[in-house]
Amino acid sequence: MITRYEPDARNVLGGPLQPCGLDPVTGFYRNGCCETGAEDMGLHTVCAIMTAEFLAYSRSVGNDLSTPMPAYRFAGLRPGDRWCLCAPRWKEALDAGAAPPVVLEATHEETLAVVDLKTLKAYASGADSGGGPV
Repeated sequence: MITRYEPDARNVLGGPLQPCGLDPVTGFYRNGCCETGAEDMGLHTVCAIMTAEFLAYSRSVGNDLSTPMPAYRFAGLRPGDRWCLCAPRWKEALDAGAAPPVVLEATHEETLAVVDLKTLKAYASGADSGGGPV
């Protein structure tokens, strides 16, 4: 298991990066945070709340996140689970009309290289100050 802790990591709002999810454990480094580094070629920085629509979309484009894969200790995601998505994949889902809600406080600032803050705020989960997805 790859683990890492980046104490100075910042979120898209400029504050400390908050954990995204521990059940299931998410993040490129599988430490519950959407941290990133040189090894993370996919930029797994968007803390998203899974929806049935997004999971179906992701499966349709070749990234099945809902089917369990026991060999990788992956139980599969369900609507309501939090997961660190690749920023380009989240943007792709946005363009296709299937973007899931985002937890801003747990979304790494590197996401801003792919998606602007105004757009992320429009898709902020109810837990964030930005309201709900539009």
